[in-house]
Order: sequence, then C-alpha cells, then structure tokens
Amino acid sequence: MAERAFISRATLYKVEKGDPTVSMGIYATVLAILGLAEGLVQVADRTNDALGLDLDEDRLPKKIMSRRRRSKRIP
Repeated sequence: MAERAFISRATLYKVEKGDPTVSMGIYATVLAILGLAEGLVQVADRTNDALGLDLDEDRLPKKIMSRRRRSKRIP
C-alpha cells in the first residue's frame, strides 16, 4: 500500500492511526487506492452540514456601524 501511494511505511502507519499531521493529499491518495475516494466528496460537501454552517456564521464579524453614521446619531 505504501509503495502504491508513494509514501513511507511510517507515513502509512500515521494514516492508519488518523494522525492529524498527515496531509489531506496523502489521505486522498490512500482512499483512492482503496476505492473509497467518493467519500471525500461527502466530506467536502458543506451544504448539508447545518452545524458547521452555524459555527461558521458565529465566527463572522458582526456588522459594525461606521463612524460617520455613529456621529450623526449622537446629539
């Protein structure tokens, strides 16, 4: 498997253990060799991830009123 993926056996071991230091490209290569590459499409499809979209929305900056508009409102 490591030879077919052009990675070392140590890196393949990390992939098997789910090590987060391994690049996504290596995970994609291993999945393709195993015939499981279509699973990546599901991971990349964020339109069906309601929780992820809510978390992203919470991280967005809130709308801030410009100084010009604030100065007009303050008497």
